[in-house]
Amino acid sequence: MNRIENITIAQCLDQGVQNDVHLIENATVVWQEDIIVWVGKTKEMPEQYEHSNIVLQNGGFLVPGLIDCHTHLAFGGWRADEFGERVSGTPYAEITKRGGGISSTVADTRAASKEELIEKANGFLTEMTALGVTTVECKSGYGLNIDDEFKILSAYDDLKKITSLTLVSTFLGAHLVPKETSREDYCRMIIEEMIPKIAEQKLAEFCDIFIDDHAFTQTEARPIIEAAKAHGLKIKLHVDQLSGDGGAEFAADCGAFSADHLEYVSEEGIKALKKSGTIAVTLPLASLYTFQKSLDARMLIDAGVEVALATDFNPGSAPSNHLPLAMMLGCTLNRMSPKETLKAVTLYAAKALDKADKIGSIEVGKCADFALIDTPSIEHWMYHFKANANCLTVKNGHIIYQL
Repeated sequence: MNRIENITIAQCLDQGVQNDVHLIENATVVWQEDIIVWVGKTKEMPEQYEHSNIVLQNGGFLVPGLIDCHTHLAFGGWRADEFGERVSGTPYAEITKRGGGISSTVADTRAASKEELIEKANGFLTEMTALGVTTVECKSGYGLNIDDEFKILSAYDDLKKITSLTLVSTFLGAHLVPKETSREDYCRMIIEEMIPKIAEQKLAEFCDIFIDDHAFTQTEARPIIEAAKAHGLKIKLHVDQLSGDGGAEFAADCGAFSADHLEYVSEEGIKALKKSGTIAVTLPLASLYTFQKSLDARMLIDAGVEVALATDFNPGSAPSNHLPLAMMLGCTLNRMSPKETLKAVTLYAAKALDKADKIGSIEVGKCADFALIDTPSIEHWMYHFKANANCLTVKNGHIIYQL
């Protein structure tokens, strides 16, 4: 058995509102192998745990292992040239029309080998580990044909064998219609060929769809969702990012675990998310990099919708895997309190991945996933932003990063 003692713990329990992170001062957490067996005040620790190994003591702020519940982790190339153009005023639509945007990354990803994708993505995971991240959702969507979508998902499958982090794979074949095929034929390929094979080989837990004017319509999305569910895949959706077209309502009606982006969510959409229990996922890095409207998360939180937060890490609209940076932007752009952002990347992010029974909070029976932050308070962590305030990452009871 191991323990960390005489620190402040933010348990982030599934109790109260989003701002409730359940602090315990002068606290200790004890775990056996990979499971937490006791949490509480150090002075109240039962005698049976006194001989457990002390991993660390005196000082720091222990939070649940951070969860990045929306990334596009594996991709070929970068799009730094487009960034320069966008900040100079070139519209994203113009860049996309001439073959840039997602299509550019699709070409680079198709040209990359699976081994190249694994090496690049594993480097990102190492960086994320140092920040206190212990779980990462990772999407496909830059292949847009059978072979290359499978290449990406297979790369994630191989990464799971070599990384210490938990990876949750999501099939995002419905990211964009590739230029070499018609919309009708591509939707048919997703439904009749991709989803059955992916489900059979257990390469993904979730199916995601980008629902937008230049991506997929709700009419096109519905049979894809039905096929995914029939094959045991759970649903996540990109909705209401560039315009308000009832995306949140659609996600709630489809029983999606999460509705992501939501910059243009309507009042009716907020009500629908609250009723369905669908987690709202805000992605403030995308707003920062694309100069788009930021989601007003206050509307959602005040209405009782649980809001998660993620990086949306990808080479175009959010080229950073720095989750604490996204948390700070959640405060400044999305109007969330520091404690609300913490719960957004722990318990509520776990709910967005259907993993809240195992991760996302520090309580007896859950996985021993922690990050030890060098800060006097959650507010100070977000207010005094540093390159990295994390000094210890524990995953499944094992130290995987220590400053």
